[in-house]
Amino acid sequence: MGIIDWLWPRRTGAEKPRESQHIHAMIERLLVLSPSLRLARHYRTRLAPALGTSFDYVRGLVQQMPAAHEASAATWMTNPYIHAFFAAPDDVPHALSRSPELHAWFDRHPLARETYAVLAMAMMERHVLGVEQHGDMVHADVVRTTLSFDDHQVRVCGETEADLREHIVKRVVEQIALEGLAQIGADESRRDALEEERALLRTRLQLLTRQGAGTGEMLGERRLENLTELAHLQAEIDANERKLAALGLKTDALEHELDVICDVLAHPQTYTHVETKRVRLDPMNVVVEGDGDPRVHAEIEFPLARIPASPLGERAFTLVRFARADLLPMPNLLDEGARFVI
Repeated sequence: MGIIDWLWPRRTGAEKPRESQHIHAMIERLLVLSPSLRLARHYRTRLAPALGTSFDYVRGLVQQMPAAHEASAATWMTNPYIHAFFAAPDDVPHALSRSPELHAWFDRHPLARETYAVLAMAMMERHVLGVEQHGDMVHADVVRTTLSFDDHQVRVCGETEADLREHIVKRVVEQIALEGLAQIGADESRRDALEEERALLRTRLQLLTRQGAGTGEMLGERRLENLTELAHLQAEIDANERKLAALGLKTDALEHELDVICDVLAHPQTYTHVETKRVRLDPMNVVVEGDGDPRVHAEIEFPLARIPASPLGERAFTLVRFARADLLPMPNLLDEGARFVI
């Protein structure tokens, strides 16, 4: 190392402490979820590079997300994103205010006037018949595509947009790690089932063998049937042993568990699928094909994300800024139910 690098290591050292802090925190989180990982050899040095791969990949995805939009009834007419995601101005505060996490965040930050949050939605694409005009000609029964958004969810909040993006990165990396833990759990369940099956097969083998004792063996009763069943049973036992051998010895289970988690974390693209959807929409959320007239449509883009382990499937996401002044009281479940009572 040169004297200049030794005296001023700012450029190379500015990011490493933050990165190592994130990795260290995630390793500690994994140890809480699976304490037995502590017993694996060199678990920290083996987890760190795999976690680094996941952090780099997910951070790259998150950095590509568009800037946060102000979510309010007042911006519904002027912001094409808010206009597309909500059917009416009043839907904006009502939908977001249903989030317990949003209320809890403002309770924990009593001085905060606003928060940045991830707005997740279910996107529905429908094909309908409509009317389209080309010059002086009007064409009826034209197939048009419409988009609608429902099931608005706010689960993650931050004080600033940068803070929110880091929260997203950590949440997604943690979800990838959970997929690794789920695979380990599946292997352990499979091992338990195979060991139970092996015990039952051996018990059947012993019973079948004992049937040859006494007068049965002397008189040759059912000898052919027993030999056939014995051969079939031995084949099942051999297959069971091969399956157990494929899972490795129990003494190697800890090493195997760590290898599985590291492999999952080293291939984050397999467990997170994010694509950017770009559409041109008219004020009625009808997709405008071609260039269209910029005076009557707006072009928006937003990520569609799918995490295989998530039961919610594919979801549309966007970042929003939401003011405390627009936060409504949590809706009463009885009041909500009364709306559907005739």
